[in-house]
Amino acid sequence: MSDPLPEQFGFSEEDLQAKPTVYRDDLFKGQTVIVTGAGSGLGRAIATLFARLGANLAISGRDEEKLETAAAFLRGFGGDVFAHAFTIRDIDAVNGFIDLVHERFGGLDVLVNNAGGQFPQAAIDYTPKGWNAVIDTNLNGSWWMMQAAARKWIGAIKPGSIVNIVADIWRGMPGMAHTCAARAGVIYLSKSIAVEWAPHKLRVNCVAPGCCETTGFGNYPPEGAKTYYEANPMLRAGDEWDVAEAVVYMAGASGKFITGEVLTVDGGQQLWGDPWATGRPDYFQLKPGGSAKAD
Repeated sequence: MSDPLPEQFGFSEEDLQAKPTVYRDDLFKGQTVIVTGAGSGLGRAIATLFARLGANLAISGRDEEKLETAAAFLRGFGGDVFAHAFTIRDIDAVNGFIDLVHERFGGLDVLVNNAGGQFPQAAIDYTPKGWNAVIDTNLNGSWWMMQAAARKWIGAIKPGSIVNIVADIWRGMPGMAHTCAARAGVIYLSKSIAVEWAPHKLRVNCVAPGCCETTGFGNYPPEGAKTYYEANPMLRAGDEWDVAEAVVYMAGASGKFITGEVLTVDGGQQLWGDPWATGRPDYFQLKPGGSAKAD
């Protein structure tokens, strides 16, 4: 691919304020929405859309300074914004956060599990520490948030909606096998508890972004990020707003008859794509007029 990569990935605050949306301004007025990992990137975009639609927000992340900057921006849309820094790996911290949200807002309507983390690396090189960090955050942390929110809803006999941000795992994720394992776990966990919790009027769904450009693209080597723009039949990357609007669709009344489902936002990547977070190895490079290297 000859086109240069953008100098800056993702949207600025000005971009997020100006992006058009298909949803009406007061869609979530009077509702409380949690967005984890909302200090930057995809989480900030999701939180912005909910704020623009009238929601009160509870946002979390590990970086207190980044979180407070995001909260100040989000308050500009007129709703109440509660920011609390903690790690979703800590069960006690998760339960404490859910308690604080209920104390402040009197309840909760939507949980968006966006917090997570991974790094590009060949699977053969994973250390126990690196593997456990990704699994503990992306799988276990997501579960602690779901369970804590559900216990409150069930105890109060209130309905609720959970949207888990996962990944386009359907063809595997070479160079990111640890997060592929974790996100696949979240998907099938979500399908299981969607059935268990249906009698309590709780819906549990997932949104799976493909190669959607966020500020997080800068965490990958240029040769890895470059493959993202040719990883689907549309031959371009999606963006943060594509995912944010998908989350709102699943969380709102538009998704009232949807549970246990995965909405994949990937431009057809699952049918055709070949992204490599670490850069495509020479072995898998297609040669003009031929195929990949043969023995």
